[in-house]
Amino acid sequence: MLIGLVRDSVMQCFCHTCRAPILPAVSRRQAPIKKANKIRSKQPRLSKKVKFITTEIRCQEKSRGGLSYEVILAEPAPNVAVPKKPVTPGKNVSAEEIENKLKAAEERRISLEQKKMADLSYKLAKIEEATRKKDEITNEFINQTKENLETKMEQHVEKREAIISDLKEKLKIHSQEIEKTREQLEHQKYVEKIAIEEKLKSAQTLRDENIKKMLERLKEHERRAEMVRQNKAALCEENKGTAIASSG
Repeated sequence: MLIGLVRDSVMQCFCHTCRAPILPAVSRRQAPIKKANKIRSKQPRLSKKVKFITTEIRCQEKSRGGLSYEVILAEPAPNVAVPKKPVTPGKNVSAEEIENKLKAAEERRISLEQKKMADLSYKLAKIEEATRKKDEITNEFINQTKENLETKMEQHVEKREAIISDLKEKLKIHSQEIEKTREQLEHQKYVEKIAIEEKLKSAQTLRDENIKKMLERLKEHERRAEMVRQNKAALCEENKGTAIASSG
């Protein structure tokens, strides 16, 4: 489609009043197009004295993908006058008029310069105003940001101090609890020590008493054993005396 539009635009006549014959496309899918007849066109009228000039455009495809154009112009008409620009008659200008014109030109130049200067000053004033507003906005933003940062820093400091004081209070309570626990442990240790000492004393007393009883028992046993030995020795003496007496 695009190729056909480009081909049609190229093949238009120079006067844009007609179209040249459309040649068949290279693609095999398109249907064959019949060749159009020769078309004659006339150029527009230039002036009253200029006659119409007949032109003829012929287009044919001599090779595959190539076009050949033939533009045939008619013979020029004889005795055709070329229009000339009329010559304006000269005008006498005095020195006073020239001076007035120069003054007017100078005034116009001065007024233009003044206008340019006014426009320039207006633009500069606008630039200064914009710069001033920008500086004000920047300073306001800086001050606001500074105030916000200072407020945040103060809040942060207060929060930090509160956290530190809370930690100190917690540490104080913890140290008090540790001291209380230590005192309780010391008291418990002292009580247990006293109890152990009392137990040791009572155990020592019982041991001494047991040892004393055992010693008394041993003494009693030795006394009884001694009595038994004495009785046995006396009995032996008696038996010996009896034996001697019987033999004599």
